[in-house]
Amino acid sequence: MAEAKIEFTRISRLQPEAVGQPGKRTFRILADSESSTASLWLEKEQLLQLAVGVQQLLTTLSEDTSTDRSPSDNEAPGLTRLDFRVGKLVFGHDGTNGYFIIDAHDLEDEDEDEATVRLWATRSQMISFAEEALKACAAGRPICPLCNRPMDPDGHECPRVNGHAKITSLE
Repeated sequence: MAEAKIEFTRISRLQPEAVGQPGKRTFRILADSESSTASLWLEKEQLLQLAVGVQQLLTTLSEDTSTDRSPSDNEAPGLTRLDFRVGKLVFGHDGTNGYFIIDAHDLEDEDEDEATVRLWATRSQMISFAEEALKACAAGRPICPLCNRPMDPDGHECPRVNGHAKITSLE
């Protein structure tokens, strides 16, 4: 795996978050490590695919969670504050120490080979992260039972009724 500019090796918080009203939400991953923080803004689809990938990988790995030793000595310098839009995510597992790795690449960074930040997380952190991420992605607008498109709170003009009715609820 390629190198990263900054690493969070002792993560105390790894949390997905949806900000805003359904239909106009933005998504991010919040990560805290000792005295450093990161807000990684990403698309809903990126968060969803990361959560699905985590769950798929977890099913293939044994339950051994021996994470006694630190994954790396390259912890971010104190008071590091990152806030950027993610262009590319890389997810993996380091079998030598049992940690999971999320490499996030800044959308505006010219260097595509080197991740902007690498997050090292334990198995339990990744299980919790994936569950929360799936809930955040699923908590969007309700789906119209006729056309399977998202409905706004004030309803929507469903093409299945040829514009003759505005569907406002699922009941």
